[in-house]
Amino acid sequence: MPPAVDWALTVTDVADWLGAVSLVAGALLSLAAAIGVLRFPDTLSRMHAATKPQVLGVLLLLLGLVLRLRTLSDLGMVALVGVFQLATAPVAAQMIGRAAYRTGRFDRGLLDADELADR
Repeated sequence: MPPAVDWALTVTDVADWLGAVSLVAGALLSLAAAIGVLRFPDTLSRMHAATKPQVLGVLLLLLGLVLRLRTLSDLGMVALVGVFQLATAPVAAQMIGRAAYRTGRFDRGLLDADELADR
């Protein structure tokens, strides 16, 4: 009789699988952001592609790192990277959008509402 195979998963195995899924999903979102920056026609669309999926992609990559590394010092460093990413990406997008608006490098037909038209 062949020996019995133990298919029991440990917490470490589950964390490894979840980490791998998070790393792949984050890499795919970051790839989608890069393709969007290259392919979208105007500045405001590119700004959207550079911030929304890219930030979520980086956060998923960081989650995957935390699930794989599992040390307290790594967790602290990854948390700092995540906080700085969440703090700087919206500010950078706002500055790029304002600069594009002030220089007229966008398509007014793509705007639903233009609150700055009076100024």
